[in-house]
Amino acid sequence: MGVWESILGKAGRRFIKRKDIDAGETGRALEQLRSSFDSDFHTSEGAKHQQQRLCGPFVAMTFNFIVAVGIIMANKVVMGKVGFNFPVALSLIHYVTSWLLMAIFKALSLLPASPPSKATPFSSLFLLGAVMSLATGLANVSLQHNSVGFYQMAKIAVTPTIVLAEFMLFNKKVSFHKVITLAIVSIGVAVATVTDLEFNFFGACVAVAWIVPGAINKILWSNMQQTGNWTALALMWKTSPITIFFFVALMPLLDPPGVLSFNWSWNNVAAIIISALFGFLLQWSGALALGATSATSHVVLGQFKTCVIMLGGYAFFNSDPGMVSLCGAVVALSGMSFYTYLNLLKESAAASKKLLESAAASKKLLPKQNSFSLKPKSTMDDQQVGMDIVDSV
Repeated sequence: MGVWESILGKAGRRFIKRKDIDAGETGRALEQLRSSFDSDFHTSEGAKHQQQRLCGPFVAMTFNFIVAVGIIMANKVVMGKVGFNFPVALSLIHYVTSWLLMAIFKALSLLPASPPSKATPFSSLFLLGAVMSLATGLANVSLQHNSVGFYQMAKIAVTPTIVLAEFMLFNKKVSFHKVITLAIVSIGVAVATVTDLEFNFFGACVAVAWIVPGAINKILWSNMQQTGNWTALALMWKTSPITIFFFVALMPLLDPPGVLSFNWSWNNVAAIIISALFGFLLQWSGALALGATSATSHVVLGQFKTCVIMLGGYAFFNSDPGMVSLCGAVVALSGMSFYTYLNLLKESAAASKKLLESAAASKKLLPKQNSFSLKPKSTMDDQQVGMDIVDSV
């Protein structure tokens, strides 16, 4: 030590000591950041906060829209070129793939934490998994046995069903302006998409039976995330095994025979796996959108996708759906734009109200903070208190 002290001198020793202190502070800061991330990600409250911060309504709905377009193309290849005409079996493969991916996430500690079992009874999770499998299975069978026009009419009927069900279950009311806007959207989508109404008694029964589970499925996904500390992935992890169980039970009843004798070549399996990966992303993005918005907004997003795909085909691929259908799509998009505007107004008013409540709470805390002081504060202390109040607002 004597040699180093003589070489470095007092200034050198002070420099090394300061560097050691800076390195220690940096290490502590990184450790605090890591522990903060772990606490945010591995607790249900923190994970939900992170999801709300990183994936707002616009991000979630854009993500869902992009993935929905991708899975349409992937399923066209699977159903058309590959010839895998087993819709329930394909849905089963999608959910099994999703569950396996989430199991990998959990093994790598990347799966968000779930709320305690006491917070959400198993009956609620079981109901959600059962309704989800029933809604998906009946939708596939309805599309298989009905014309596209009749299938679209059933999808349009989901919107008023959601409004009615949310009013009956949660006393949730919709403003008069939104009711008019949703009616315009539904009429526009009907004019744009309902070009044929071939009636099939069995198909009609399936379509009618699908409307209620389809609406309840969206309501449950939205409500459980918004009222509890559930994230999209955590809720998917808990409900996927239940959904898979019901798909296995529904597959012999709703799918045609022959899935085991299908030509499982490498090319066909690759196409099905790509479709399954898109299926996982679609389920995840749909759950994110339902958690960030509402069941009604998610239905409007689905109708928006239908109109955009129609107009995109007309603009870029020379398809000709007819002038009446194009006018209907334009009317529907106009209604959707106004619906989005109404939602933004509501969110802005809610944010302003929350800000005012926060400011009022901060003002109430000011006398309490001053009451702890037994002697006058210095000018520096007054400035610090003022900065704390501004930060809290």
